[in-house]
Amino acid sequence: MSAYSEKRLNSLRSFLSDRREALLLTDEVNIGYFCGFFHSEGALLVTRSRAVLFVDFRYIEAAKQKADCEVVCFKRLYEEIGELCKNEDVELLHLEASHITVQRFGHLKKILDEFNVSLCTDGRSDSFISDIRVIKDPSELEKIQTAQTIAEKAYLELLNDIKAGVTERELAARLQFYMLRNGAEAVSFDLITISGKKTSLPHGVPSDNRVCEGDFFTCDFGAVYDGYHSDTTRTVAVGHASDEMMEIYDIVLRAQLSVLDKVKPGVLCSDIDKTARDIISEAGYGDYFGHATGHGVGLYIHEQPSVSSKSKTVLRTGMVITDEPGIYLPNRFGVRIEDMLRVTEQGYHNFVSLSKELIVI
Repeated sequence: MSAYSEKRLNSLRSFLSDRREALLLTDEVNIGYFCGFFHSEGALLVTRSRAVLFVDFRYIEAAKQKADCEVVCFKRLYEEIGELCKNEDVELLHLEASHITVQRFGHLKKILDEFNVSLCTDGRSDSFISDIRVIKDPSELEKIQTAQTIAEKAYLELLNDIKAGVTERELAARLQFYMLRNGAEAVSFDLITISGKKTSLPHGVPSDNRVCEGDFFTCDFGAVYDGYHSDTTRTVAVGHASDEMMEIYDIVLRAQLSVLDKVKPGVLCSDIDKTARDIISEAGYGDYFGHATGHGVGLYIHEQPSVSSKSKTVLRTGMVITDEPGIYLPNRFGVRIEDMLRVTEQGYHNFVSLSKELIVI
């Protein structure tokens, strides 16, 4: 067992207050995080003394090679979970409430009742797991940095392709190809490569619209490497930019840079959000910044912590967050600038090396 997996499983076991309790993980991302093997079907049962990964025949050989725990090839998953619980004297089984359907819960409960095992879906285990995962260890940080490096190489290649006449959809396809060619296993999300009036849509979808002279072009992109995501946004101008476009860009940039000065352990995420939001509001564009300033990134593209006005989370060393304020003027244009940061003891480390000055292509 790797040192990281052992530490993660021991952290998870600290949730169990009694030897008669156990945890059943069914979310494939959480399963992979704690045992080192990602797959799409099965479950991980964790007791005070054992961690058992249940997989079907398709995954058994790979799981035995990669998983940092016991591996069982199941035929009747819930019955075998019940039998193991009985053998381990488990009476209460905690479930990931946010990762089990009503139908699956009903089926599991019916079977586990036969083994006198009660189920708990109060959400406490979900919060506990999220709190473990929110602090990234060195192996995770290295993978995130690799994902970012891959994404940046692809973006810099794409800059050569952005010109009047090319379609948004074609640019999205090229960017995805460049990332895969540079070593990504996938893209982090549906890439946002939009231009002109569509840049006012924070999550606009690339179409057959053609880039035009005088457009803003927004590129929100990320790569996946060994399960870990990156996330970056840059806005560039095609041919030229109007005075108003440059003014809005400058406001967003000042807001984005203000966050960098604020990030450090002990600071409330809501205060981080307020720092960027105040600059945009004081410039008269508060109504046009409608999303959070940032979010966590890791095995999911959006995870804890939320860097929003409602967040009560305090930054801690090892957290990874985005810094992405924006201004979106409906049916006109929009600007977003996004970096990805690791909280350090001294402040932050920026995973992103790309320039934030307005590029006119």
